[in-house]
Amino acid sequence: MDYLEYFGLKEQPFSNVVDNRFYYKNPQHDEALIKLKYAIDTKKGLAVVVGEIGAGKTTLARKLLEELDESGYEAVLLVIIHSSVSSEWLLKKFAIQLGIAVENVDKLELLGLLYRKLLEINESNRTAVLLMDEVQMLKSTEIMEEFRGLLNMEMPGGKMLNLVFFGLGNLEDVLSLDQPLRQRVAMKLTLKPFSGEDTKDYIMHRLKLAGSSDNIFTDGAIKEIFRYSSGTPRLINTICDNALLEGFLFKTREIDESVIKAVAIDLGLNNQ
Repeated sequence: MDYLEYFGLKEQPFSNVVDNRFYYKNPQHDEALIKLKYAIDTKKGLAVVVGEIGAGKTTLARKLLEELDESGYEAVLLVIIHSSVSSEWLLKKFAIQLGIAVENVDKLELLGLLYRKLLEINESNRTAVLLMDEVQMLKSTEIMEEFRGLLNMEMPGGKMLNLVFFGLGNLEDVLSLDQPLRQRVAMKLTLKPFSGEDTKDYIMHRLKLAGSSDNIFTDGAIKEIFRYSSGTPRLINTICDNALLEGFLFKTREIDESVIKAVAIDLGLNNQ
């Protein structure tokens, strides 16, 4: 028996793997989605979403991608996993996602192919969108200049390509590597941590989706989770997952504040 069976759960409720089935609908994310869709639909060009580690930026990016249906959008999500990528690598990655063959194509030819593809998308009454996560890793003036070049491609109705950047707070410094690009930011959103009430709703939401019909966490436990996590979704998941395992090991059916405090010590969060 594992903790899932012990607590009557069908699957892990607090995995940090992004899964849109567990998307927590809340006013902050709803507002962000509405604003980002507006920026895309009106072809503003560049929108930016910033937030601290674990604030839910990737979750929001994937939710936005899901809502950009293929009938009206040609949408691509790229996740930057290291800082040494080149502008040519990024352009090729984007082109491949759009279905463009890039073998034996130099950079100038690649830009021409991208232009023709974006023109084709727009002429078919669809909107081209590039969502990019972890953009703060791209500390390259050349890459920022390349993004500005893409934004310079326009049609009478607006930009041929819409960019949405997701990143940490220092993303502003990266954009500042090319001031003309920074001035093209049409919308900037900041994701804030959950409130205490949101934290409780979030925990209950994920437990319900995982098959729980019980209040496994006491109100006192939830208050401690909020205190140790500061309302950061990723930390909430980590604390709750460890607390469920702790509860299973000690054969308690209810997770109270003492369990959360023990988990916080194990995770090195006890100084908060």
